[in-house]
Amino acid sequence: MNQPVTVTIEKSTGVLTLDRPKALNSLSPEMIAIITEALDQWRDDDGIEQVIIHTEGKHFCSGGDVRWARDNILDGNHEAVDKFMSAEYTMNQKIAEFPKPYIALMNGAAMGGGLGVSAHGSHRVITEDSWASMPEMNIGYITDVGMSHMFQHLPGHPSTALGKFLAITGYRLKAGDMMATGLATHQVESFDGLLEAIIERGPQAIDDAAITPHHAELPKIYADIDEAFVGPWSEIQQRLSGDLKALVADLTAQASPSMMVAAAELFDANADKSLAEALDNERALGVVSRREPDFVEGVRAVLVDKSNDARFAPQANPERYREALS
Repeated sequence: MNQPVTVTIEKSTGVLTLDRPKALNSLSPEMIAIITEALDQWRDDDGIEQVIIHTEGKHFCSGGDVRWARDNILDGNHEAVDKFMSAEYTMNQKIAEFPKPYIALMNGAAMGGGLGVSAHGSHRVITEDSWASMPEMNIGYITDVGMSHMFQHLPGHPSTALGKFLAITGYRLKAGDMMATGLATHQVESFDGLLEAIIERGPQAIDDAAITPHHAELPKIYADIDEAFVGPWSEIQQRLSGDLKALVADLTAQASPSMMVAAAELFDANADKSLAEALDNERALGVVSRREPDFVEGVRAVLVDKSNDARFAPQANPERYREALS
């Protein structure tokens, strides 16, 4: 059986290749352990000057393996899932703190944990076919892997309101939006030959291949988002109007009502937090969220039965989630 992550060293470059294409490279506990171990080995290895993470297959990474998490929860093994999620968040922190260039070649989709394994790095490279999303609301879960921090501090438009919008709606950022927000750092025409060029010439090869990004849609509604997405979810709902209200209604039609409440509370709690502190809040709120019925039900509807007919619980009181946050 092939390893789900291939770890190689090419000259002075550590290369991580995600190779679980049938699962859209969703991150299993084994994959997180492999990546973490490699980063720990390479961090202080003077022979390693940079790290590249890329994938075999059409898409970069569809997220964490929440089907595995659901199966364990149904078996009553919450502790294994808690450990899995905590290990993933530790990996996210290690990527953010990695002292050398950490280069993610983000082909196709980067969702959920796929952003966690890429967006914290120094170089986030995309093509016109790349897109990103945090669609956790539809599976009855919170925005995690450090995105409750990063989405508030995107260099193109730092804004807690924008972060809440991206989290609550699961808005799909296309290439132009990824570049405009700063979620991506470089856009290239194609990844053909780029891996080899980076191994030979380092990050300069990315600069040399970079192109001017195409138009972005998201900046057109920054002002409306910044005005509406303030405070708890109940207040945001009252403030929505016009085209933005229609867009949000469409994007949240299959979202967990309680997790939208939780997301707004999480982003407010993390507004002034460091990444490490934000990840701690994600850990704490995740423990609460995974013990509610919406997570098991949401994963069933979206990923197991693929029926998109989740029967979510009524909207929860925000105090339930505030108590878990620091």
